[in-house]
Amino acid sequence: MQLSERQQAVLRRVVEEIVGTGQPVGSKTLVERSDLRVSPSTVRAELAELENLGLLTHPHTSAGRVPTERGYRLYADRLLGRLEQPPAFPLDLTSTSNGVESALQATTEMLSQVTRLLALVSAPPLEVTHVRHIEVLLLQPQLVMVVVITSAGGVSKRLFHFEEPVDAGLAQWASDYLNEAVAGLQLGTGLLRRRFEDPGLSPAEHAFLDALRPAFTELVSAEQRLYVGGAADLLGEVRAEEMDAYRSLFELVERRADLLDVLGQPSTSQRPFVRLGHELAHPALAEIALVGACYGLVHRALGAVSLVGPVRMDYEKALGAVRSAALELSHFVESIYDEA
Repeated sequence: MQLSERQQAVLRRVVEEIVGTGQPVGSKTLVERSDLRVSPSTVRAELAELENLGLLTHPHTSAGRVPTERGYRLYADRLLGRLEQPPAFPLDLTSTSNGVESALQATTEMLSQVTRLLALVSAPPLEVTHVRHIEVLLLQPQLVMVVVITSAGGVSKRLFHFEEPVDAGLAQWASDYLNEAVAGLQLGTGLLRRRFEDPGLSPAEHAFLDALRPAFTELVSAEQRLYVGGAADLLGEVRAEEMDAYRSLFELVERRADLLDVLGQPSTSQRPFVRLGHELAHPALAEIALVGACYGLVHRALGAVSLVGPVRMDYEKALGAVRSAALELSHFVESIYDEA
């Protein structure tokens, strides 16, 4: 859609006023509060034309206008087209000693504090991590715990019940064997699976390892983790007429798997993106906007950093925040996965 420079300026000012006040914007307000060097009558004409184009609308009988979803979309696209170097993100992940999980949680908390929006950060899929260390612990004669520590700092614990008592020497052997044969391998690979099928193993060793195999193979199929922060801050900013939309959003947050479906798979591009209302393809989010950016390795995105809020959110601030946070996380995970 082609707009004149003045129409673009008027649309931008309407959006900025809505972000700041939440109230419909009239021509007089635009002239008084902006640097538009034209008369109110000229602004009224431009507002009417933008409404004819489907970019603005009248709420109820108000004399002011508010952007439509299409108007917000055009405004966001213009921002995406002129992204500059993102501002420094107030978070230092170099001191994070407990792995990726701590870094993701810290990023989520800082994003929500900076923007007062709902922050969502998806964790890397487990199959891209490597096994760092394994413990096979005999807790009771017929109860074994397998502890798997990954290169990303994740710790998985799984219990296995056996019909017959397990020999303590067999459990110790399995711990030693797996640390020698599997540690350093990437989860989800055929090489890791083949280490459980070594033809040199005795029938008893093979049977025991086969029973423990799900501690490694079923990690990959586990639900991707999603870190959420800022719900209380967002609720503090919600207007009364937006409450129904947010109630639906928070119900969706309780179902993390559904929310991950809405977020979709990480893009191969680490360029920020904006999804508005019906673009989110979920009835609970028709009046919600999502701003995000992917983080990861040079040739592979591992997850996404997102902010969720009203369609009248401050897109410029949100885009800068997710872009900066994604860059910080990318630098962090590159160091983690390079070491794996």
